[in-house]
Amino acid sequence: MAISFETRKYIYASIGVGAFGALMAFMGAGGPIGAVIGGLFAGFGSLFGVIFWKYGYIMVPLITQRTNIIMMSEAGYEVPPAQDVVVKNAGGVYYATAFLGLKIFESATEKSNDENIAYSQFFERAISNLKYVTKIAYMLYVEDVGEKRKMIETKRAESQLKLARERDKAAPDVLRLDKLERESALWDAQLTRLIRGVKPMGIVAYAQTTAVGISKEAASAKARSQANELRTVLANALNVEVVNLAGDEMLKCFEWERFFPTTPQELEESVI
Repeated sequence: MAISFETRKYIYASIGVGAFGALMAFMGAGGPIGAVIGGLFAGFGSLFGVIFWKYGYIMVPLITQRTNIIMMSEAGYEVPPAQDVVVKNAGGVYYATAFLGLKIFESATEKSNDENIAYSQFFERAISNLKYVTKIAYMLYVEDVGEKRKMIETKRAESQLKLARERDKAAPDVLRLDKLERESALWDAQLTRLIRGVKPMGIVAYAQTTAVGISKEAASAKARSQANELRTVLANALNVEVVNLAGDEMLKCFEWERFFPTTPQELEESVI
């Protein structure tokens, strides 16, 4: 995911601590003890800078939740410490929105017409059971063929290795074996499509649900409940992996509701 402004603040603070420590150690302020302390500051500053850069979407929500830090925007949106919903007060009524990430592993072009018809019917029946408005967004882009092939071949090799190890066990797990076989078949099918000259399409998908409450806590709790229900419905109806989004991942989806990436490169940088 792209790095949010909130995460950047923690990265810059870590870099500042590291730079101060390095300067302190270099100048030898306070003698040998000062140099050691400066070295520790430099080391910890660099370490936390890397951690926030790589895992900011995990670290920042943990910090804000434990310190009860609330993020506010100029437009009046508020992100509570857990950073799993976005809240806004409009006319004394609170609205809370939660986001879900959809990880799609199957393409409709790989299914038969009957399978696609059944898939659509099951999806419509599942969605019709929801009692609230839900938005599902898909962003599509053409991927680089060379890089995509390298990725598929790597994933295919990893999947086949895991499958071979599971088969070699004295008592293999039947469910895990079935999952690995389907995963390996998926990578085989994608590689075959590339070899045939079919351009790979990348998909970034997420779902959004909003709840209303008389307080921010009530609206947030209702939005989380709706998100959990929606996660189960979408996972079963679409046969995809659905995860609750928080931190940078949630904020990026919230930003995409206003301005989405304009190039495939920008979109890939946002989700990798």
